[in-house]
Amino acid sequence: MSDVPSNDPLAALPGYVLRRAANAMMAELASRLGAIDLKISDASVLLLIAGRDDMTSSEIGKVLDIQRANMVPLLNRLEAAELITRQPLDRKSQAIVLTPEGRTTLGEVQSITHQFEADLLARIPDADRPHFMPALRALID
Repeated sequence: MSDVPSNDPLAALPGYVLRRAANAMMAELASRLGAIDLKISDASVLLLIAGRDDMTSSEIGKVLDIQRANMVPLLNRLEAAELITRQPLDRKSQAIVLTPEGRTTLGEVQSITHQFEADLLARIPDADRPHFMPALRALID
């Protein structure tokens, strides 16, 4: 490839470039969410449970691919910040739901995320945008 710097042979490897791009984008998103004292995982939970009253911590962990050992401190942090609360679903399960403060913060998260996504897509040439999301989804599937 002619656009690969001669001093970086890894730059020709798609997996390497994808990891570098993901790291750069996540660092940028983390910085933006840091302005409202949230981590990406915090914001992800808020976005996922928005408008729902039936998601358990195990369901959230499964969707977001977060281990149980990491879910406990994450949910405890959100609960301590009064962004979520737990509501009984049945005798064994509790739903994780947004509090009024959580709904307010969700609005900020949505605004930050929307702008971040628009900025991310703006970096991709117009001709490549229709192929971008299908290509990423193909890597996941």
